[in-house]
Amino acid sequence: MTVSNAHTPQIATDGPAPSRLRLSGRWTLEYATQIGEALTAAPREVGTIDATTVERLDSVGVLQLMRFARRRDLDFNTFTFHDNHRALVSAIEDVADDRPKKKREYGVGAALARLGHAVTDNWKEFLALLAFFGETLVKLLRMFKEPGRFRPTATVHHMEQVGLDAVPLIALLCYLVGAVVAFLGATVLRDFGAVIFVVELVSISFLREFAVLLTAIVLAGRTASAFTAQIGAMVSREEVDAIRTLGMDPIDLLVIPRMLALLVMLPLLTFIGMIFGLIGGLTVGAYSLDIPPPQYLARMHETMELRHFLVGMAKAPVFALLISLIGCLEGLQVQGTAQSVGERTTSSVVQAISLVIVLDAFFAIWFMEMGF
Repeated sequence: MTVSNAHTPQIATDGPAPSRLRLSGRWTLEYATQIGEALTAAPREVGTIDATTVERLDSVGVLQLMRFARRRDLDFNTFTFHDNHRALVSAIEDVADDRPKKKREYGVGAALARLGHAVTDNWKEFLALLAFFGETLVKLLRMFKEPGRFRPTATVHHMEQVGLDAVPLIALLCYLVGAVVAFLGATVLRDFGAVIFVVELVSISFLREFAVLLTAIVLAGRTASAFTAQIGAMVSREEVDAIRTLGMDPIDLLVIPRMLALLVMLPLLTFIGMIFGLIGGLTVGAYSLDIPPPQYLARMHETMELRHFLVGMAKAPVFALLISLIGCLEGLQVQGTAQSVGERTTSSVVQAISLVIVLDAFFAIWFMEMGF
C-alpha cells in the first residue's frame, strides 16, 4: 500500500518556542509506523505539543502521544488539539487506565527488583518528609516576625479535635493496659514471692514507655488519617490551589495550626495516659493482688523517680511533630481523585505508626546507654 507524503505525520519545532512541537498530517492507524518513527526522532528538549494542525486523528494517534508524554515525563494536559478532536482525546484519556495490569512476576530477580523499588520509594518519602519539615520550620520562624500569619482560631479548633475528643479513648486504653501489665507481672512475680514489685513494673513501664507510645499510636491512626483526609479533600476540590491564587500560604493556613495543636495536646494526653495507667495497676493491686491502696501508693511514692517521667514526656513532642508532618504532607500529595485520598490516608497511618515505633526503640536504646 502506498503512503502519500502529503498526509505523512510530520513534526516541526515552533520558531518562537523551540521546546514546542507542531504536528501535521494524518495521525491515524494507517500511519502507525510513521507516527512511531516521528516521535522517536523528536528532540529531547520538547516541553509541549501543538496538535491543532493535525488533519486527522484517531485512537492510535492519541495513544501514541500519551505514551510519548509518559516516556518524556511531559504533562499530557498541556498538549493542545483541534476542537474537532478534543472529544476523542477526552474519551481515550478516560479509558486509557482501564487496561488489565500485568501479571505479577515471581522469582529471585523479580523479588529483588520489587525490593529495590520499595527502598527507592521509601528513601524518596523520607527526603520529602525532611524537606517538608525544613519548609515548615522556616515558615514557623517567619511567623514570629509576622504574627499576623498565626491562626489562633484554627489552632484552638484542632486542639479540641485532636486532644479533648481523644481523652476518653486514651484514658480507657491506658487504664486497661495498666491492668493487663499488672496481671502479667503478678503471674511471674508470684512464683518468687515478689508480688509487691508489680508497683515498680507498672509505674516505670507507663512513665517511660506505654503511656507515650499508646498515645502516639492512637493519634497516628486517628489524627494523621484525619489530617490527610481533610487536606487531601481540599486538594481534590482545588481549594489549596485557590488558597495559593489568593496569595496565601497553605503551610500557614493548613499545616502550622495542626502541628501546633498536636505539639500542645500530645504531651497532655500522654500525662493523662500515665495517670490512668497507674490507676489501672492500682485497681488490680487492690482487688486481685491483696495490695491495699495506701500500701500501693506508699510503695509507688518510694520507688518512683522523676527521670522516668521526664523520659516519657521528652518523647511526646517528637512524636507529635512526626505525626503532624506525615499527615499534612500526605494530604498535600493527593493527586485529586478519591482513590488517591484513600491511598494517601492509608500511607500516612502506616508511616506514622511505623516511624513512631522505630523512634521509640531508638529512644529506649539511647536512654539505656546513657544510663538515664
